[in-house]
Amino acid sequence: MAKVLYQPRYKCALAAMQTVHAIPRTIPVLHSGPGCGAKLNNNNGTSGMYSPNIFPCTSVSEKEVVFGGVDKLRTTIENALKIIDADLFVVLTGCTSEIIGDDVGEVVSEFADAGKKVIFANTPGFKGNNYLGHDWILRAIFDQYLPRRKASVQPGLVNIFSAPPMQDAFWLGNLRELESLVSEIGLTPNTIFGHGRGLPNIDRIPDAQLNLLVGPWAGLESVRFLEKKYGTPFMHYPTLPVGAFETSRFLRALAEKAGADKTVCEKVISSHEDEYYYYIERYSDIFLEQRVMSKRFITVADAHYALAFTKFLVNDLGMFPSAQFITDDTPAVYRESLTREFQNLNYGITADIVFSTDGDEIHRNVRETATGGNPLVIGSSWEKRLAQEINGIFVNVSYPMVSRMVINGHVAGYSGGLKVLEDMYTEARERLAL
Repeated sequence: MAKVLYQPRYKCALAAMQTVHAIPRTIPVLHSGPGCGAKLNNNNGTSGMYSPNIFPCTSVSEKEVVFGGVDKLRTTIENALKIIDADLFVVLTGCTSEIIGDDVGEVVSEFADAGKKVIFANTPGFKGNNYLGHDWILRAIFDQYLPRRKASVQPGLVNIFSAPPMQDAFWLGNLRELESLVSEIGLTPNTIFGHGRGLPNIDRIPDAQLNLLVGPWAGLESVRFLEKKYGTPFMHYPTLPVGAFETSRFLRALAEKAGADKTVCEKVISSHEDEYYYYIERYSDIFLEQRVMSKRFITVADAHYALAFTKFLVNDLGMFPSAQFITDDTPAVYRESLTREFQNLNYGITADIVFSTDGDEIHRNVRETATGGNPLVIGSSWEKRLAQEINGIFVNVSYPMVSRMVINGHVAGYSGGLKVLEDMYTEARERLAL
């Protein structure tokens, strides 16, 4: 039986148009109803080279439902190629076009000699959410855009993939921080999203020595596909590294996997840790004497951030997890391994996790179990009022993010951990000022 999705924290698979949108000079072409693009547009106000308001769309109506929409799709692609200055056009399907059975692949094949590349991905909302859609689009790009050729491996070249762009407000800043860390240990990072990247970087993907996925599960299907197509091994690091402990562990694991110079890696780690703990020591009195935030914390976020912040808050700060709620509808196949990660914490601490997409259920659970103190609440804008109800300290890190603007901010790495501390204790000190 279908259930009501109260306080949604993700969107349907078609919303992975944001994955396309994040690749420079690449634009989605929507084969969907007229309202899908507008309703699925990111509420963080991001635009880019192309505004989502001008994404080409077939605006499927009752006529297409009865007679089929392939003619309208063909015309839409033809006109998009004429008037939009893009280099890659990715046709995405909505629920209606999938239900009526339009052969999108056949229509797209007619544009093989169009001068600009046209590919497609099946992204109906009834098959999954935009975390899954992110993987489907990457696979489509790797399968249809990249040539089937023998890879010319470039030693040290590492393709980096992480959370779905724009769904994660910190996606771009985190990618740039990961690039910087990878570079520091002597490797060459390659990412495809954001300014200065794009199709030239996609063209380099087959020649990488290693594909690196940083995150619990979104994107795993894509790096497995690249391994099958080009024989490129991949490293799956399930935790976005936030703070000193996890970032140092991440760098050591990457250096081992990629064969980087371990001496260089240790020098990089030592330098960063010295600076990191210098700042921690400067503000240690505030961290130790702050009386308005308890040692307990609650996370309500997708798997990416629930795991990252749990490890940071336990391993770096010695805090204790209350129930941790994972809201991205993690596929069942990944839940066991993800649960194990929440047991892999310092000091013998473990975290109980709850997989739930129901905001009402989550908030009711928190109200019933959050007793005493002033817990830290890491979550989305939906949790702001909840934090007030339980007298908690609220930090907004996950989608939806309504009252906070992120341009190029990040939470990854050593510097990202310090920025999270700034957010946490700014909120705590504001409580003292009231």
